[in-house]
Amino acid sequence: MKTNLVWPAPVETWTAGEDVTIKFQKDGAAHGGGHLAISISFDGGKTSVMVFQRLRYAFFNGPSSSNTPEVLEYTFKLPADVPSCDNVVVSQTWVNAIGNREWYRDDSLVSIKGSTSATSFTGPQMVIANHNGYPTIPEFNGNYDTGVDLYENAPIITIYANGGSSTGSSPSAAAPDYSSAVTSSAAAPDYSTAAPPVAHTPAPSPTAEAGKQGPAAPSPASPAPVSSAPVSSAPVPVPTGSACTHGAMRCASGNGGFQQCVWGVWSAVTSCAAGTVCQQSSADAIICNWP
Repeated sequence: MKTNLVWPAPVETWTAGEDVTIKFQKDGAAHGGGHLAISISFDGGKTSVMVFQRLRYAFFNGPSSSNTPEVLEYTFKLPADVPSCDNVVVSQTWVNAIGNREWYRDDSLVSIKGSTSATSFTGPQMVIANHNGYPTIPEFNGNYDTGVDLYENAPIITIYANGGSSTGSSPSAAAPDYSSAVTSSAAAPDYSTAAPPVAHTPAPSPTAEAGKQGPAAPSPASPAPVSSAPVSSAPVPVPTGSACTHGAMRCASGNGGFQQCVWGVWSAVTSCAAGTVCQQSSADAIICNWP
C-alpha cells in the first residue's frame, strides 16, 4: 500500500500505569470474533510491542457465529514501565474468526507520559498473520484456540523511546499482564469513531479522541500509516494489463472479488466473503463490504 504519515500531532496523551479505554462503533462486521491486540511503537510503526490482547472472542463475550458485535469497548491498564514519548504509534490488529483469511491493522498517534527512569519497554512483538511471508491462521470453525500459539509464543523484544529496538531470547519473559483488562459498557470518553472492520485491506479501528478517525494502516510490507479514503461502490481506474504497482489492489469484474499486484502482475481473483462485494476505496486499495 502507499504510505503517508498523516498525523499533524498526537490526538491524545496517555499516562503509563493508568487505564485506557478503546471504543468501537456498533455498525461494523465482527466476523464471529477472533484475536484482537493493541500494540505501541516508538519508531513510526515499524517495530511494535503488544500491551493488550483479547484472544478468541474479540467483540463478543464468548463463542459466536454472529456478524454483529456484542462488545464495543475494552479497558486495559497501560503498563507502568512504559517510557515517555511524544510520538507513539498505537496499532489495533485483528485476525477474524470467520470469513476470508485476513489481518486488519489501523494506527493512531498518541503521546505517553511514562516512567521518568525508563528509556525502553519490553514485551511480546506484535503478531502479523495471513499476509505474504507470515503464518496463516485458518478459519476457526469453532476452534477458538486456532492461532493462539502465535500470540503466546511471540518473540519478546525491547523497543526504545529514541526509536531503536532489540530482540530478546525468551518468548515468555517480561510479557505484560493482561489480567487487568476488563470489558465495560459504562460511559467513557469516546476514543474512537471506528468499527470492527470488514475490509480485506487494513480497516478502521480505535483512535484516541472522539471524532478523530484513525487512518487505515498499510500491510506489513509498508508499516507506516496511510490515509483513509471514502468508499465508493463503483470501481475507480486502476492499472490494466500486466503492468501494475506492487501492492496495489483492484476489484475484479462484477465486484465479487479482488486482485493484488505482485511485482507487476495481477494475481488470480480472490472472492469476497459471502454476502459482501468488492468496493474500490482508492486507486490501489479495496474493501469487501456489505452492499
